Amino acid sequence: MLIFIGIILIITGLGTIIFKAILKNKTYLNWFTNKRSIQIALSGVLIAFLNGMFFYADAGTAYAVQYITGGDKMITTQGLKLKWWGRIIPLSYETSIKDIIVVSNDDLPKNGQGIYNRKAQRWEFSDAIKAEISTSVIVGVNINDEAVFLNMADRNKSESKLIYGRVLPNIDAAIKNTCKLMDAQDYISGQASDFDRYFRDQLENGMYQVEQYYEAENEKEIVGDTTTVRKINVGKSSKQKKFRIKRDASGNIARDNSNSLKQYGLKIYQAQVTGIDWETSFDERLDLQKNEVAQTQLEKQQAEREYYRAKKEVAKGESEKAKERARLEKIQIQQTIEAETRAKVAGFNLIKEKKQFEVEQYKAKSKKVAADAQYYENAKLVSAGLTPQEKAEWEYKIAVGVAGELKSLQLPQTYISGGEKGNDSGNLLQSLIGADLANKMMEKK
Repeated sequence: MLIFIGIILIITGLGTIIFKAILKNKTYLNWFTNKRSIQIALSGVLIAFLNGMFFYADAGTAYAVQYITGGDKMITTQGLKLKWWGRIIPLSYETSIKDIIVVSNDDLPKNGQGIYNRKAQRWEFSDAIKAEISTSVIVGVNINDEAVFLNMADRNKSESKLIYGRVLPNIDAAIKNTCKLMDAQDYISGQASDFDRYFRDQLENGMYQVEQYYEAENEKEIVGDTTTVRKINVGKSSKQKKFRIKRDASGNIARDNSNSLKQYGLKIYQAQVTGIDWETSFDERLDLQKNEVAQTQLEKQQAEREYYRAKKEVAKGESEKAKERARLEKIQIQQTIEAETRAKVAGFNLIKEKKQFEVEQYKAKSKKVAADAQYYENAKLVSAGLTPQEKAEWEYKIAVGVAGELKSLQLPQTYISGGEKGNDSGNLLQSLIGADLANKMMEKK
């Protein structure tokens, strides 16, 4: 701007001197005296001189100043700076580079200092699906190492050459390599983050060296749950040519560092895919696939609903079974307790009867012992010699005692006497008494 002003002033000063000499007696040129014209021309020379001596450094821009004496210097602060008629190469701290999917070139934003936009290109994935890929990359220069910065500025001469000659080719190579390593189907199936990672890694550390290989034949896939397992074929067996990252003997990634951005001291602050416009055939296939996925999800939900409904019925049956089992167990316990109680009562009654039987036995034995003692005593008295009167009394008492005993004695209803049957209790009793008296008579003799 200052050079333009200086040139205008120089032309004005010299022009007025020339026109005034040619066009004499022109009143509108009277103000431009020779002295004033020379002063205007000298002012233009001074302004042009000062413009080559100074420049204004903008914020956010690093400058490589190359002096006419051969030296150079890096300037990173803003303000009025001396350049001593040297050359300056401005480079933005951060440069935004975008590939944009547009319908027409009119929709493409304009470029500016630190901003470079271009139309997104069409790339082919490993499965031959093509798509326009829009990316956003932010590149920063290294202002911490002056030697690296000046070397990069000296080799590239300008920011536009650095971007168009170095950065954009690396971006294209990174996208191309990453597309080779991935199928379009894989990208939409959850590997979009891997695409961004591969893309940025190659820009930062160098391009991958890729190699061809043939994918193994399709194997049977095991599907099912914990109770049912079966194998199904996933398709026809075929070998497909693929690409993968080449690695050295140690397992490290093999890279092509011949055109790496690292050698220019550039740093990648951002590198990601912002959008993909698939070809029409793939979009149609995606729509069909989305419908299939939606239908599958619906069927899966219905299957899960039926599964949990069956689980609910089983749980309900188990609950009712447990309830019935508890009721029956309660009845069983009650019946068991009642049976045990009856058994214990019967046992106690048996013990009671046994005890009572033993008591009666002891009573009978006591009576027998007492009767034997009485009989023994009477026999002794008789043998000692009693008077007839005393014997009659004792016999009477004995008869009365025997009669009392016989009265309480229960005799059988039927008996056999002398080969003949009978059922008269009186005759039996008389016979027994007669037998007893006969025994006593025999004792007396």
